Amino acid sequence: MAIESYLTKAVRVALVASTASIMFGASAYAAEDAPGANKKEEVERIAVTGSRIIREGAIAPTPVTVITGEELLSTGVTNIGEALNQLPALGSTYSLANSGRFIGTSGLNLLDLRNMGTDRTLVLVDGRRHVASSSGTSSVDINTIPSTWVEKVEVITGGASAIYGADAVTGVVNFILKKHVTGLDVSTTLGTAEDSNFTKKRFSVSYGTDFDNGRGNIAGAFEYSGQNQLKAFDRDQTATSFASITNSNRPNGDENDPAYPDKILTPNAGHYRISNAGTFNLNGWKTFNPDGSIKDVYIGPNSDGGYCADCDYTNLNQFVELQPEFDRYNFNVKGNYAISDDMNFYAEGKYVRSKSHDMFQPAFFFFNPVNTISIDNAFIQDDLRDLMTANGKTSLTINRFMTDLGLRLEDDTRETQRYVVGLEGNILEDWSYDVFATYGQTDLERVNRNNLVYANYENALDSILVDGVAVCRDEAARAAGCVPVNIFGDGQASQGARDYINTTSTGSSVIKQTVLGGSVTNSALFDLPAGAVGFSAGVEYRKEESEVFEPDNAEGTFFNVLGEDKGDFDVKEVFAEISVPLLSDLPLIRQLDAELAARYANYSTIGSATTWKAGLSWEVYDDLRIRSTYSEAIRAPNISELFGAQSQNFFNVDDSCKSSELDNLANSELRRQNCAALGIPTSFDSDYDSASVDGFSGGNRDLKAEESTSYTIGGVFQPSFVDGLVLTVDYWNIKIDDAISAVSAQDIIDKCVDSPSGVDNEYCALITRDPNSHEITSIRQYALNISSLEAAGIDFDIGYNFELFGGDLRSNLIATKLLKRRDYSFQDEPDVYENYVGVVGTPEWQANLTFNYSWNSWQATWRTRFIEGVSLYTDQELAVNANPNSLLSYGDYYISDMGIGYNFDNGIELKVGVDNLFNKDLPYGSTGTTAGSAAYDNIGRFFYTTISFSL
Repeated sequence: MAIESYLTKAVRVALVASTASIMFGASAYAAEDAPGANKKEEVERIAVTGSRIIREGAIAPTPVTVITGEELLSTGVTNIGEALNQLPALGSTYSLANSGRFIGTSGLNLLDLRNMGTDRTLVLVDGRRHVASSSGTSSVDINTIPSTWVEKVEVITGGASAIYGADAVTGVVNFILKKHVTGLDVSTTLGTAEDSNFTKKRFSVSYGTDFDNGRGNIAGAFEYSGQNQLKAFDRDQTATSFASITNSNRPNGDENDPAYPDKILTPNAGHYRISNAGTFNLNGWKTFNPDGSIKDVYIGPNSDGGYCADCDYTNLNQFVELQPEFDRYNFNVKGNYAISDDMNFYAEGKYVRSKSHDMFQPAFFFFNPVNTISIDNAFIQDDLRDLMTANGKTSLTINRFMTDLGLRLEDDTRETQRYVVGLEGNILEDWSYDVFATYGQTDLERVNRNNLVYANYENALDSILVDGVAVCRDEAARAAGCVPVNIFGDGQASQGARDYINTTSTGSSVIKQTVLGGSVTNSALFDLPAGAVGFSAGVEYRKEESEVFEPDNAEGTFFNVLGEDKGDFDVKEVFAEISVPLLSDLPLIRQLDAELAARYANYSTIGSATTWKAGLSWEVYDDLRIRSTYSEAIRAPNISELFGAQSQNFFNVDDSCKSSELDNLANSELRRQNCAALGIPTSFDSDYDSASVDGFSGGNRDLKAEESTSYTIGGVFQPSFVDGLVLTVDYWNIKIDDAISAVSAQDIIDKCVDSPSGVDNEYCALITRDPNSHEITSIRQYALNISSLEAAGIDFDIGYNFELFGGDLRSNLIATKLLKRRDYSFQDEPDVYENYVGVVGTPEWQANLTFNYSWNSWQATWRTRFIEGVSLYTDQELAVNANPNSLLSYGDYYISDMGIGYNFDNGIELKVGVDNLFNKDLPYGSTGTTAGSAAYDNIGRFFYTTISFSL
């Protein structure tokens, strides 16, 4: 885009010019006796996130979005992570609604700045690193942050690695906690959904006091939050089953006309070849009545392969969980003591325990020979035996969800502890220092219940009658306690069979982080005619350790056989930052400052790396300031990406070389060429549809570091002629080369045959096919250095505060316009990319509009969140098939929350509110539980009450 090219050049020219000014003596350009030079002494010197230098006023060049802790808890959310995920700059990659997508992640609330990956967002607490909560990564669970002590949260885009270190390639989210806590604060919140029994609750208490005549302060806080489980079947909107069925009414010759989609997303539709009762195909599809007798499966007139509508389908939403059962206990203590006027000792500690209870589909058998019964099975009834005899069958394979053996359940219990000790103070006249040590540890216990043991199940399934009693056929198994299982009809399995067949598998992991660091700062190192030069420098040592212990009894079960990851690394770093005033009090240049920062790091895994940043802050006049940054940074591979052990996985995929898939494409020439190069005949049509393919996932020790380039340019306009108005606009651009990515299994298949350079690429190398049938037999999913990722956009932040009807109205609009979001997937084809702007999860426009009104003891809040309509397919997917489905997009989404409160004179505050006031529905066909759709509310209208007391 022309605007991006212009902005890139403008940023670089400005930064080069500022650097040259520093090198050749900026003071020569400033008048020594400039008018108003003494005004600087009147400006308050404050710390600005994105820099370690204390400076005069908010003049740092790095754009920062600031949200107060009070604002984050102004709705019915019970933890600040859920509230932060609703900001336009953050993706809802891991919220409570979708955290259970993977084994061991349920209950995590991770931040994903710019939707470029949680590993690329650095989370800090008071500018210091925090121990991770997901094994093998640096991702911090926001549930571990004490929300009752959060003063504000500052979100920085780009340019932060030189200041805070690696993992900040897309930016930083810094939680600033209250430094001086005094008095007693108690708060409790209870909320309930309108159309279900879903509830959320939160209780917090904080107490702090000074001692020794104010030289010291000590404080403690406890916080509990929790919610019960919400299933898709608990809500009418999400209980409906949908399936995409081939459009039989499409006229010939209109195969690629969007008016005639290939498939129709149809309600009250689903699979008919598998069920809870058991389903088989013998003279037509049949299933079982509750008493074990057989009946025909009604497929109806609208069917397609394994799907049908208004028929005897299986509603898979019975296994979908909208919100997990979740509880969190957070204990915090902190204190500080002034040893002398120039030395302050501080310490803090925390213990957090969270537990998430999640459910998954039960074990199932879909055309799996394991689930084959013999004609002499102990539980078989005469009608099925006669049918098998008439068809010459002595055995029969049954498709079945083993729901009556119990849904698979997972309990994830995390315990996090973190300790910080440090000294801060002043040395000499203008120098300040801060030295600290932190240690953090997260322990996870993952308990997987109702894990089917294949050997036990096969023994229990193969039953016979002995003296009229059903027993297991195998005498050795019978002697070992085998209990036969009846699979003819839903709910037939006995408790004894369940206990024999299932086991509980327990895994665990431990994450450790040790950080030692120190820095010195001088905000007025020496004076130039344009102002004081600021300087900061420091050193840091960090060690990260992660180890995963998998259960010994997982092999031979329905549960994935996971590898035991183990790895560690350490890094030694030195950094420096300088802020130089270039010009001041000139026409159109009230103040011009430059900032330079650099960090050198030595990793035990990848060796040395250098990151740097340059920034420019130009105060044109009192009302207008322009700012810009340019930075280059790295992200070293984390422990999981490097050392992740090979783990068994099962991938639900479609084969892109199937003739039925290729025939639906508007332009299938490239795929046909690549499929032919793989030796796959043109008549190939896989025997499966959305099959579960065996495979492996794991780390890659050959990974190299990511390298990122980011730049921003923007301005702050605070017109003196409109009191209370502040307008901020910032353009940002982030490009990551050699991006580390674990590509999904379906993307591996697609990218293998979509490469313009042929099938000799990194994706085809991960696929194994049977040489005779050409079926995919295995997929290997490893972390790879793909070509690059790129994102760009414009952030808007408009605040306007004014008096209204005798009260004060505070309004704020935060919005993001996404200009670019690209994945360059092929190292050999650096110009080939997939565009994700306007695709689900990355809308082109997002915005939050908030109004806070206070009048005497009353206060009211209104917030509306907007997500622009998105496509469910990328431009590249629609280019090869313009009409894959009748549902191509989600429409514009508005959701509003409101609350009203009253402050009593005795320290009590009462607030009532409604989230999703207008009961906005989810997008059609969605449950709000995927990585992209979790941005949409799946709870519905939610009422809450908060009572607070302060003393």
